Amino acid sequence: MKPETAAKKLGVLLQATPDDFRSTPMTRTAFDALRTDPPEWLEHLRRVGPHPRPVVAAKLGVSVSGLARAGVDEPLTTDEIKQLLETMPEWLVRERATQAAVRAENVRVKEQRAARAARAVH
Repeated sequence: MKPETAAKKLGVLLQATPDDFRSTPMTRTAFDALRTDPPEWLEHLRRVGPHPRPVVAAKLGVSVSGLARAGVDEPLTTDEIKQLLETMPEWLVRERATQAAVRAENVRVKEQRAARAARAVH
């Protein structure tokens, strides 16, 4: 597997990984070993970052698109994410509300489909 793919699956920023990780394709066995027994550098990256956009978005409770709308293009560290959650800038409040509305709508649609499927069975 390509280093880019492995980093994405591990939830870490490729540019922050060691040189040997970035320069060497990875076997499935080596990847599984990283997941089950992560080395210190991997644990450190997961703990303090910098984090890739999908991880930043998840930690902030917004979508990746919401980050883009807010102009957050750079990877953030755990401390920077905590600071944003403490200060709650207007864009973050707005994007979290948008994300909550999207989740609620997804639940409503899922329940509606389940109800239709139940009626079709009877």
